[in-house]
Amino acid sequence: MTPAEGVDGAAGGRVLRVGSELTIPLAEIALRTSRSSGPGGQHANVTASRVEAVFDVLASPSLSEAQRARVLARAGPRVVAVAQDERSQARNRELALERLAARLAQTLAVPRARRATRPSAAARARRLEDKRRAGQRKRGRRPPQGEGD
Repeated sequence: MTPAEGVDGAAGGRVLRVGSELTIPLAEIALRTSRSSGPGGQHANVTASRVEAVFDVLASPSLSEAQRARVLARAGPRVVAVAQDERSQARNRELALERLAARLAQTLAVPRARRATRPSAAARARRLEDKRRAGQRKRGRRPPQGEGD
């Protein structure tokens, strides 16, 4: 987890920090628990250690309209993160919230605009030289021209 992502106890309640400019109160995130799949013996049969964190994009007052539109376009109306890696439900809750923050940060990231560039003179010269070399190689593969043909 990066310093910009994670769970804080600030602002009168616990919040999920997503990037540098967005915080989401944990009250907006639904946490569901269930029994974890996979091995684990008797412990896995009796503990609900799997945690699913669900964020409803449409119902969230924390997102601006631009952020909401971006998340809806890239991730849909619900963003879900699941953790069942650890034995402890508390640790899986932390992991699910971290994954949710990472997924939201990824969907909110605005890609840098591509700036058009031109190839350098050296790059153009290399390209033409490579083309000349390829042509010579192909000419060398041709059968010899016969005098009577």
